[in-house]
Amino acid sequence: MSTQITGTFKIDAWDEEPHPDDGGLARAVVKQTFSGDIEGEGQAEWLMWYRPDKTADFAGYLRVDGGIGERSGSLVFQSTGAFDGKEAAGPLSIVPGTGTGDLAGIVGGGTFSAPMGGEPSVSLEYDFE
Repeated sequence: MSTQITGTFKIDAWDEEPHPDDGGLARAVVKQTFSGDIEGEGQAEWLMWYRPDKTADFAGYLRVDGGIGERSGSLVFQSTGAFDGKEAAGPLSIVPGTGTGDLAGIVGGGTFSAPMGGEPSVSLEYDFE
């Protein structure tokens, strides 16, 4: 039986650099702090494609070191998503085999939303193999 959780996150640092050969491609390293049902420190690496209207599509990985509920450890999410000029949002999938400690064997996925000027949030449904 799967478990559903929610949490919020704060963006602590955003280090973005454009690709030197292409005006629309950029890479960002983002540090985050999660709270709620998922707690800990996160680091994401995003590859983004910006359009002239400043909207974007992105893909990347997010590692979270901390815990979910009573369990501690780390895990890695994979995501693709879009920024519509007001909000970045997309699905999250737990990369199989990345759970460590009490999170070993975790599987599942969810969504995240990061509105400009608002509180970013994450929802997740997970289980253990």
